[in-house]
Amino acid sequence: MARFLRVATSAVLFLLVAAGLAIAIVPRFLDRIYYRGPTSAHFDGERFFNPDGEEDTLRVPTGGSRSGFFWRYLSGGDGRPPWPEKVAVRSTVPARRVDGDRMVATWIGHATVLVQTRGLNILTDPVWSDRAGPLGFGPKRAMAPGVRFEDLPKIDLVLVSHNHYDHLDKASLKRLWARDRPLIVTSLGNDSVIGQAGVPATALDWGQRIAVRSDVDVIVSRNHHWGSRWFTDRNRALWSAFTIRLPGGNLFFAGDTGLGDGKWPREAASHGPVRLALIPVGAFRFTPGQMGTGSHIGPPDAVRVFHRMAPSRAIPIHWGTFRLSYEGRDTPPRMLSSIMRCAGYDPAQFAPAGPGAPVEVPLATSEAPRGDEGRIAGCLRTPEVTALR
Repeated sequence: MARFLRVATSAVLFLLVAAGLAIAIVPRFLDRIYYRGPTSAHFDGERFFNPDGEEDTLRVPTGGSRSGFFWRYLSGGDGRPPWPEKVAVRSTVPARRVDGDRMVATWIGHATVLVQTRGLNILTDPVWSDRAGPLGFGPKRAMAPGVRFEDLPKIDLVLVSHNHYDHLDKASLKRLWARDRPLIVTSLGNDSVIGQAGVPATALDWGQRIAVRSDVDVIVSRNHHWGSRWFTDRNRALWSAFTIRLPGGNLFFAGDTGLGDGKWPREAASHGPVRLALIPVGAFRFTPGQMGTGSHIGPPDAVRVFHRMAPSRAIPIHWGTFRLSYEGRDTPPRMLSSIMRCAGYDPAQFAPAGPGAPVEVPLATSEAPRGDEGRIAGCLRTPEVTALR
């Protein structure tokens, strides 16, 4: 008995010491310095921040404790509407190239979109992995990619918005680099993360640009979000949207974003008429009735972004692929269409695209959307919207 007590005591002491060392060492080990540079209006010398305020991205979306939020999420004990285990998808094979003034956009899933125009093949936040998380953990893909990786045309330009796992997938980037050697553009610090896969990327600050061709350039744009791969490395790398200036009208990719001060859509539109806007609409509901979080816009704010940017066409992204939040799988596009109609907009201008379905995008115009942004709040009280979970 005495020997058992000595062994048990030693084991407990070992565990206590190990736990203490883990508490002291692991957070620093998991932290990373992705970027070093001068301070700015959104970088304090160590971490990036939203200049229009950080409080809404620091709060837990449910308003409770962070540990409680993750436990309810992982255990499924938060009363979320069920999602299908698998969504049937008929994958398609895109054209090899789309020349001239034509623009064709193909939603592949989540924030991954193939945009083809003027002989360029552009890919946003490419993710073909089955899980969005580290070490094989994280949300499992419910919807297969609308285009198989093997059926992708040669990619010329890749945009990577930030370092969250559902947007920066090192495995997919490594495959793309090995096959096509595309130009990969991201924001400050994310080139370090991408480089861990042996893939080079060009990292720019908000407002900086890079020429792709004489008639095409990429501008890194401000949005409202945060970044992390391991929690302790929070905001070591910058998050961003992108404007690609093109003849016939620009392409805007919002990345992952909350509304923040709501000024960034007009800032992006100041670079010229927007032909196509890729705007997130999902992962907005972490409690019943919620319409958006500091980190993610939901359908109401997505329509506000659409109004302020005035694109000829918008496609809703960031929904229906990985289960990241509380709402039903098809709630984001259904709510979006309802609000667009209720507020007087043409729903066809900001309509969901089926996975793998090519969408012909009209040339940009200078006309403002004909709807009324002031009616959006009232549209949230309609029976059609309130019935959605």
